[in-house]
Amino acid sequence: MTMHILWDIDGTLIHNSTDGATVYLEAFTHVTGEAPRQFITNPHGQTEGQILAALLEINGHPAAMLDDVLTELDVRTAKLLETGYVRTAVPGGPAALLHAAGHGWTNALLTGNGPQHSRVKLTAAGYSEEDFDWTHSFFGDRSPDRHHLTSLVATMLGDRPSVIIGDTPNDGIAADSAQIPFIAVATGAYSVADLRDTSALVVVDDLVGGLEDVLGTIDELARRG
Repeated sequence: MTMHILWDIDGTLIHNSTDGATVYLEAFTHVTGEAPRQFITNPHGQTEGQILAALLEINGHPAAMLDDVLTELDVRTAKLLETGYVRTAVPGGPAALLHAAGHGWTNALLTGNGPQHSRVKLTAAGYSEEDFDWTHSFFGDRSPDRHHLTSLVATMLGDRPSVIIGDTPNDGIAADSAQIPFIAVATGAYSVADLRDTSALVVVDDLVGGLEDVLGTIDELARRG
């Protein structure tokens, strides 16, 4: 059976950027009629649904507004590429996808972003939509947390082998909750030392020097089936 690699996006395939928060705040302000007064201090590893639901709550707005905020987020995200929006791929990211595909493995996504936001971010960083299997990817715009998001994997993939590659301890905790192997890359907000406190099978500094270790670990998992 084909190995499915479930890639996180922010901090894993592309560098984190504070610019990315702007579109969330604009969507929030448009729907609620006012800019947020309170903010999420550590959004790393959280889903879009989780972040926006918390933002509504701490600013005193009803949870029922979440769907409208997510819809507005999609509208504004679709326009980003028209304005010269650029993100930066992590070193070795594109090559890692090519090597994985060359092994016959499927590159898919498990991300806190919604499908629209995922496409725009990846395209802005120079990736192609064709790099990924979107049908067997998992998106967090409608998930209240990463535990819920990873719980969907077994439903869709069944007993097909899979592995999550991410850059936060939350990625590891969510992988554990769904009993999915986890590989950690320290290209986001957390250090190698932080990520070694997770259940990661291997922790690498990046996808350049660490690519051989990442591919070797996936190959071992694929052989087990």
